[in-house]
Amino acid sequence: MRVALDLLGGDAAPEATLQAAAAALDAWPDDLSLLLVGPGDLLREARSRFPRDRVAWLAAEEFIGPAEPPALAVRRKADSTVVRGLEAVRDGRADGFVSAGPTGATVVASVLTLGLLPGVDRPPVGALFPTATGRVLVMDVGANVDVRPRQLHQFAHLGSTYLRRTLSVGRPRVGLLNIGVEGEKGGGAIATAHGLLSADPELHFVGNVEGHQIVTGACDVLVCGGFVGNVLLKFYESIAEFVLGIFRNAGVGEGGELGEALRFLDYAEYGGAPLFGVDGVTVICHGTSPSRAIMNGIRTAADCAASGFTSVTRTSLARMPQESGA
Repeated sequence: MRVALDLLGGDAAPEATLQAAAAALDAWPDDLSLLLVGPGDLLREARSRFPRDRVAWLAAEEFIGPAEPPALAVRRKADSTVVRGLEAVRDGRADGFVSAGPTGATVVASVLTLGLLPGVDRPPVGALFPTATGRVLVMDVGANVDVRPRQLHQFAHLGSTYLRRTLSVGRPRVGLLNIGVEGEKGGGAIATAHGLLSADPELHFVGNVEGHQIVTGACDVLVCGGFVGNVLLKFYESIAEFVLGIFRNAGVGEGGELGEALRFLDYAEYGGAPLFGVDGVTVICHGTSPSRAIMNGIRTAADCAASGFTSVTRTSLARMPQESGA
């Protein structure tokens, strides 16, 4: 698999992205190559750090900043790292794209460059969270603040397909994040979505899931709107350091063993979050991602591409009931 990497994406770029690229090549020497996307002077400077047979280079002189309006910036900056990297995926020069740049710009550029799969209204971002029994995929964690019932239904199909195809989860359990387990809880769009999910024989829907049930492993795919999902994501990201701080202040785990035990809580271990529903592989990393998180994002993109996730998703969406499709 060849993965395109945005060298300018993230608060610690380009050093963090270059370190991530080198680490990924070392970690997976047999089945990974990279297409590094960045300005010409940076590419020339970095060439000596990488093996020639496993790295290709793509010049892109512009960068989209976090304060820029995503749609306008993507259209005006055709030579940005995000646009050029996604064009490489579209044109078959790369199998997936990874960026820790602004999420909005990456989402917009992915939709405009790769296009949406048939049956998808809006592409969600899915993130893996640790639980007591393994992991849960939360959909959406920030791409869509306001969602309709049929979009939540689409999220469930996208997430279930991803877990089956990429992470080998046989029959993923789908839960709908809510304030109570009763079907009518939440009202409006949430209650309607509950009805759609319950009536879909293609899904293993286990009902509403309350906040305290997430960490117990009540489901494998947790469906919610992007506003709630993003709040949940950022809360999860803060937990590991918070817990470590409490124990360290109490003089516990000074030798580092506690940190190792809680490593599964660190979001860097899970890397980036795939953007679902576009006709290609895009992985979005947090803007504050260290090199390890970006390295794992590269692995996520390679796994998605190798599994044929996009084509399988197309088939899964075609089986959705028409009233909840596009």
